[in-house]
Amino acid sequence: MADDNTGALKPVVNVGALRMKSYRQGSGYESADAPFSDGIGLSKIGASYIEVPPGKSSCPFHVHHVEEEMFFIVEGTGTYRFGEATYEVGPGDVLGAPCGGAEFAHKLTNTGDATLKYLAISTRSPTDVCEYPDSGKFGVGTHFGKLAFRFIGREEDSCDYWDGEPDAQ
Repeated sequence: MADDNTGALKPVVNVGALRMKSYRQGSGYESADAPFSDGIGLSKIGASYIEVPPGKSSCPFHVHHVEEEMFFIVEGTGTYRFGEATYEVGPGDVLGAPCGGAEFAHKLTNTGDATLKYLAISTRSPTDVCEYPDSGKFGVGTHFGKLAFRFIGREEDSCDYWDGEPDAQ
């Protein structure tokens, strides 16, 4: 938690002072992210500052079944794929991503010539289910401070409730 050397919470952070962590996957995904909600004392709201280079996205088309997300475009331009629609977005735009089914799936892509910079804000839940409509995958994760369980698969990977269970003892 940020403090002012007195041990008191400092509920202010400057995004320019955040330590960014870079990610890259294939030719279409690349970003630098810095989560900061814990640092300003938030436990029920997740917040990150994200930078995406031209022509890239930070993550695949997805929808959360528990957590809601909101994005605020600080700089740059892009497209926001939301369900079956696509929207042009730029500085000052606020994007909503409600939890639910595939009709709320979303993906933000930098279509401009400059870095796309935005804030990602979400509800926080210790357990979430995330669906990826383009690839037919889903992910389940739970954590209580530290990630405790995570599974990513497809519906055809499922098995019967009793599969592998021993007979009663």
